[in-house]
Amino acid sequence: MDNPTPVTAAPQGFGPSQSERLPVPERSAMSDAQRAAADAIINGPRKAIFGPFVPLLQTPAIMEHIGNTGAALRFGGTLSDRVRELAICIVARETHNQFEWQTHAPLAIKAGVPPDAIDALAAGRHPRSLEGDEACIFDFVNELMRRHGVSDETYADAASRFGEAGTVELTALVGYFVMVCWIMNVARTPGPSEAKAPGLSAFPR
Repeated sequence: MDNPTPVTAAPQGFGPSQSERLPVPERSAMSDAQRAAADAIINGPRKAIFGPFVPLLQTPAIMEHIGNTGAALRFGGTLSDRVRELAICIVARETHNQFEWQTHAPLAIKAGVPPDAIDALAAGRHPRSLEGDEACIFDFVNELMRRHGVSDETYADAASRFGEAGTVELTALVGYFVMVCWIMNVARTPGPSEAKAPGLSAFPR
């Protein structure tokens, strides 16, 4: 999984057509609001328009608020990098999203998530090597994604490890990344151009 050599950016989707639906428009074709939003991203810490901000450029006002929410969750939250990156990888795998998977799988490993757990997620298998708070994160995110809620036992485990505020933050993190993954799935936004993680394959049937 840990591959320092960039791999081919993965197209989004597994159907007969994987062509990107909403690429970045030419600057001359942008509205004033789109140009202002694009410049704000390029001149800010992100330095470029990528990932969910490519399709979100169609709605500049919404893009700004979504971007602020993502920044708050990723850079202003209380969850550890290891916990947060694992949660994002589970969401990316469950939503089949190439961009977030290829972006966050290497970050999860760097933060301390076992590489074999990331490999298991990529293959659609239960990552048996997870223990403690990582196992809790898998149960919580997996239940939330598949059941749209969590059991009392799973909630109690999360609250005991991350606190009630941390559990709400975790739930919001999952919701945020589901949203941006869906946006990119609809737009068929491909993975990052210089990805270091292989793209996802369709779940085995």
